[in-house]
Amino acid sequence: MKNKYWGGVIALLILAFVNVQCDSSVRFIGDTLEEGFKSPPKGANPGVYWYFMDGNLSKEGITKDLESMVQVGISHAIFLEVNAGVPRGKVDMLSPEWMDIFKHMVSESERLGVRLSIATGPGWAGTGGPWVDVEESMQHLVASTVVVNASDISGVILPKPVARKRFYGDFVFTPEQRKDWENFYEDVAVLAFPTPEGDETIVDTDEKALYGRHPFSSMFGVKQFLPTSASYPEAEGSVVNPADMIDLTSRLRADGSIEGTLPEGRWTIMRFGVRNTGAVTSPAPAPGLGFETDKMDTTAISHHLNNFVGEIFRYAGFQKRTSRSPYGGLAMLHFDSWEMGSQNWTSKFREEFKQRRKYDPQPFYPAYTGVIVGSRELTERFLWDLRKTIQELILENHLGYIRQYAHEYGLGLSIEPYDMTPVADLELAAAADVPMCEFWRAGFGFNTTFSLMEATSVAHLKGQPVVPAESFTALNDGWDLYPGQLKNQTDWALASGVNRMMFHTFVHQCFPDSVKPGMTMGGIGVQWNRNQTWWEMSKAYHDYLSRSQFLLQQGRTVSDILYFCPEGNPHVFKAPVSAYNKPDSAYDVLYIHANTTFEKRSASENQDVNILPDKRGYAFDACPPSLLYKATVKDGRIIFPSGAEYSILVLPNWETMTPDILKKIKELVIGGATVVGMPPKKSPSLQNYPQCDNEIKALVKDIWGEGEMPITVGKRMVGKGQIIWGQDLIKNQDNLYPDYDCTASILSDMNIPEDFTSNGALRYTHRTVAEYDIYFVSNRSGKKIQTDCIFRVDNKIPELWDAVTGEIRDLKSFSTKDGQTIVPMQFDIDQSFFVVFRKKGEPSSGKSNFSSFTTVLTLDKPWSVSFDPSKGGRRKGCI
Repeated sequence: MKNKYWGGVIALLILAFVNVQCDSSVRFIGDTLEEGFKSPPKGANPGVYWYFMDGNLSKEGITKDLESMVQVGISHAIFLEVNAGVPRGKVDMLSPEWMDIFKHMVSESERLGVRLSIATGPGWAGTGGPWVDVEESMQHLVASTVVVNASDISGVILPKPVARKRFYGDFVFTPEQRKDWENFYEDVAVLAFPTPEGDETIVDTDEKALYGRHPFSSMFGVKQFLPTSASYPEAEGSVVNPADMIDLTSRLRADGSIEGTLPEGRWTIMRFGVRNTGAVTSPAPAPGLGFETDKMDTTAISHHLNNFVGEIFRYAGFQKRTSRSPYGGLAMLHFDSWEMGSQNWTSKFREEFKQRRKYDPQPFYPAYTGVIVGSRELTERFLWDLRKTIQELILENHLGYIRQYAHEYGLGLSIEPYDMTPVADLELAAAADVPMCEFWRAGFGFNTTFSLMEATSVAHLKGQPVVPAESFTALNDGWDLYPGQLKNQTDWALASGVNRMMFHTFVHQCFPDSVKPGMTMGGIGVQWNRNQTWWEMSKAYHDYLSRSQFLLQQGRTVSDILYFCPEGNPHVFKAPVSAYNKPDSAYDVLYIHANTTFEKRSASENQDVNILPDKRGYAFDACPPSLLYKATVKDGRIIFPSGAEYSILVLPNWETMTPDILKKIKELVIGGATVVGMPPKKSPSLQNYPQCDNEIKALVKDIWGEGEMPITVGKRMVGKGQIIWGQDLIKNQDNLYPDYDCTASILSDMNIPEDFTSNGALRYTHRTVAEYDIYFVSNRSGKKIQTDCIFRVDNKIPELWDAVTGEIRDLKSFSTKDGQTIVPMQFDIDQSFFVVFRKKGEPSSGKSNFSSFTTVLTLDKPWSVSFDPSKGGRRKGCI
């Protein structure tokens, strides 16, 4: 959002600096932007994942860790204590000694100006612990089935349904927890219906009923989304008619027997009950091992938070972060990886479902097991409603409650909203004050590049200035990685929208300094801690990041395309592959698309996931359904309250859509928006069926008209706006959306040129604040480049801001054409610059923008090199 300040700007900036709690960024304009770039504030500094290994803590080590962070320009740390295969220490989590150490940590972080985030539970995933009773843990609806031929069913025994297989079966229970998992059971319903002919079922029911959600990033074959359809094949054989279903719940006895009679015929009787999912905190320190809380119940999460972070805060004397708090200290609650599977039941689920979907789910309980009720289409619609209700309850009653709890303490909530989640990733991101993402060191693990697009999109839409990333996560890096190796990937992340690197990982060094290399997290993480040989030299790299991140936290990102994410969950958003630059085969680093054996697959098999995906000339964001409702239109552009704006809205090629969201799309088009995409055919929901489908037909007629689909691409004016559709959008489909070149052609026809182009292999991102246009441009080619860079800016003088040195100077040679500025530039290998436009000025063909270098000294003689014995050095010789 463009900020405008008047008198007293400096005082206002200082006040903003103090008051910001959730994002710890500072917005500058005018001369203060230069000052912030040259000497960035702490809010622009990078951070670390600060991992503590189960009971291995010391006050002395904490002080030295924090002091070493500050020494090299690190100002943020996420505190997590885990069990990662390292021998246990002597300080039990939440013991009095542990509490005293934590209080020391908070005090020292306040003294040194390091902002702390604390996880919402033990380990790095979820919310749970030994204080979570099994009744308030994650639950599944389970069933047992008996088929009878007699009308008299008195004495028929219905077996108690058994628990489902645990999602993570290798995580250990305590004996008491295993007993609770095995014994916990509550009856829900007993339903009888005429046994259908044949054994046809709904396929993939475990996914559709959310019994489990596996990691999309690391397990082969996991679906990106669960598709819906406007037409389902008729079931072969008979199906269960809800009207024929008889509720026998009141006839169930304690021993599992039932009494009474049924009409003559063959009957299927299903006993439904609730079991614990078996999800436990992971990988938690031993004293934090316990059940994961029910993710759909506010009472459960309230009890957990009170027993975990609430207890910690009480001991530490922390009451609330205020505008008078020092920069450092507690600032954020952090919900990290979702690694506890999913659930599909909670104690008041039937009541919640009725209220939200306006019909009773009980006749459809057999659909949990794949039984077709009513018809295949009706059953699929119910399962869609089931997942939607689960998503709403998780977002409102779990994440929403945690966010409210954090705010009561003056804290923010950050969330890593991707992978394994039973909700749509973008909707989970929208629940955070600070959405985070993660990327692995190229070649050292999983591919999670899609998470950057998800987190940055939601941050842009909501106007959240900071997008942190769990950065350079690695497996078995062997202490070999160093900042110089990471520069290319660093710039890729910055250009992708990340503006706070959180290095994974800085492991707490609890041992004396004589113990080298010290504590590690097993083979997990790049070694980013004070025992690294290059640690004291890393400040230059962190300074480069701070200057870059400072500029990239200003104003708003400029994007032209808004991709609408379809309704439904779970859903991983992926942009069209064609919207990214093709890799430079000589340099772009391939990711390992890892499965359980980390097998490397060919580039052709993974062309959309194995490169560093750099956007082409039209930048884009993705929009979840919940945020589209906040959009309006002004002068033909789609505008959000944050100030984010887009030229076109692109719909997925998706056969279903709810009437509510289609009404919103109609409103945008009538208001002047350009919408690209095909019409839906039906609603995916059973809510208000079949009237919902009639509403869809009427809305489609209003927007797309009654004519035939254009053979190529056609336009139809609707109110002040236009709908663009046609067969070419389907023929060239790419990850649900039209091919990028098709979308780019539409923008070009609207007289909107690409935001940035060049002849060389460069990456970019563009932000605007007040009168400034700020471009970040980086060389991704692996070789030196001289090229013309074309920026979508006119009548302004380009300036070069070098984040390595802090130097600012005019680029004196440039020209303009058709509203664009052409600047001759040159880049060394992996070099990057900011090109800033702020001052009015005319084109100039003066001196070269870059100096020629001459050789000062050639190092052509041997010299001695030695290695510090205190850090494992043993060799001495010549090079």
